Amino acid sequence: MRTVWLPFIVSTLCFAAVASAGPIIYAVNVDTSSISGTAGSLDFNFNPGPFATQPASLQILNFASDGTLSDCSANIQGFCPTGDVTGQLPATLTFDNGTGFNDYFDDFTFGTAISFDVSLYGPALSAPDGVSTSGSAFAFSMFSDPGGTIPVLTTDTTVGFAFTVGVNLDGTSTVTDVSPQTDVTGAVPEPSGLASVGVAAALFGVLRLWRSARPAPPYLPSTGSPGTASSAAAPPAWRLR
Repeated sequence: MRTVWLPFIVSTLCFAAVASAGPIIYAVNVDTSSISGTAGSLDFNFNPGPFATQPASLQILNFASDGTLSDCSANIQGFCPTGDVTGQLPATLTFDNGTGFNDYFDDFTFGTAISFDVSLYGPALSAPDGVSTSGSAFAFSMFSDPGGTIPVLTTDTTVGFAFTVGVNLDGTSTVTDVSPQTDVTGAVPEPSGLASVGVAAALFGVLRLWRSARPAPPYLPSTGSPGTASSAAAPPAWRLR
């Protein structure tokens, strides 16, 4: 009977684990003290790859700085968001990868620090389809001019990214940080409260089935902890603006 129930136990726990996957969140802190007072600009973009790309979304949360943002309508390019982007800093920005170019650009007078969180979520991260052939990429850039032509605080002077986050085809994500002044830290996504209850209920249920199938076992098998998949290489970043 133990053999009969084992596949059920494994499949139930796997389903619960997949269903519980929450957003992947990165905390970003930038030391901008070396350019404090500079009238420059910031750029955030989240774009799909060139081939079939599974839907994904991204939010910029908890933006804080002692620098000064421009009003969207007053910046040199005459806009903040373009493509599938909603919101306005310092409030939450929400992106999806439904169009080819999704960008938020704004004039910014630098202070001594910038911080924000990057939250990635959606089917491409929680339920990879196995058939898509391109991932998506988020990029953050800083410039020392309002027009966004002179990258600053980065070793990448070609396209000017400070860091990128690639959404891989297996649902993992990969950070590439080329700014010595930028610290990007992330955590493995935790199940939401409701999902955690679901996992616990599933575990309780299969343990009851195990007990009924094999009365008075000498011990209960350890369920262990789900492992963390290693991130594959990030898809190449590209600048479309």
